[in-house]
Amino acid sequence: MTLRIFAPAKVNLHLAVGAPGPDGYHPVETVLQALAFGDTVTIAPGGPAFTCDPDLGLAVSDNLAWRAAQAMADAFGRDLDVAITVDKRVPVGAGLGGASADAAAVIVGLARLWDLEEHVDRLPEIARALGADVAFFLEGGAALYTGRGDVLASRLPALDASIVLVKPSEPVATAAAYAAFDVLGVFEQESVEPLVAALESGGTRAVAARLHNAMTASSAGLVPAIADALALVHACPGVLGAAMAGSGSAVFGVCEDEDSAAQCARRAVAAGYWATATHTHGSGCVIERA
Repeated sequence: MTLRIFAPAKVNLHLAVGAPGPDGYHPVETVLQALAFGDTVTIAPGGPAFTCDPDLGLAVSDNLAWRAAQAMADAFGRDLDVAITVDKRVPVGAGLGGASADAAAVIVGLARLWDLEEHVDRLPEIARALGADVAFFLEGGAALYTGRGDVLASRLPALDASIVLVKPSEPVATAAAYAAFDVLGVFEQESVEPLVAALESGGTRAVAARLHNAMTASSAGLVPAIADALALVHACPGVLGAAMAGSGSAVFGVCEDEDSAAQCARRAVAAGYWATATHTHGSGCVIERA
């Protein structure tokens, strides 16, 4: 049986970050929202083999999707007798969660391929050990996370809106972004409650008006084009609100409709950015073909 799994990208509708603790980690409060744009992961019997297209220049052992396969094999005492192919669409260094989504897709796919339905309660623990966002992609939709960004606080109603994604050519390294954030020393903790209330009321305009990302200034200091991209998106007709995704360098806009998102994407591409129009997604990694 060959499985084809959709691995959605994500944006952060809210990202508040506090001062690092004694362990060096920052307390995070974030609302993640899955998108209908993402990568595709194919898993087939055979191997072990791994292919990423396009090649990201990483050693196979450094690719989070392959590490997820190894973690699953170790957790369930299985031979890693699979061939995995990742078809990449989500840009690297964008803050859109592509690597985490690919890892979650591998977890979902192997759970099906190896008939692990009775062990599904173990999958989130395996996912969390791989990275803060990986567990989110098992269910997707929208959710509030706390801790280091890896503790599920609550599931939330998913936003139903057209989205435009715009990314400068230069990526942002997460570690560098947090180091710059510490130098700025603006450890704000803007409340997430207004955003949660907007999601629960189902108001797209209300959600768009409450987008927040505490990392924007620090990441834009590293990559000034982030601020330019945000200005471009804010200026597009039909964009209700815009913010940076994760620690960047991608930004996104919540739009009135599909046409507004598509027009903004075209304007961004003409200005030299990578861009695409998409929509929010109400679930996580989905097996599209078995």
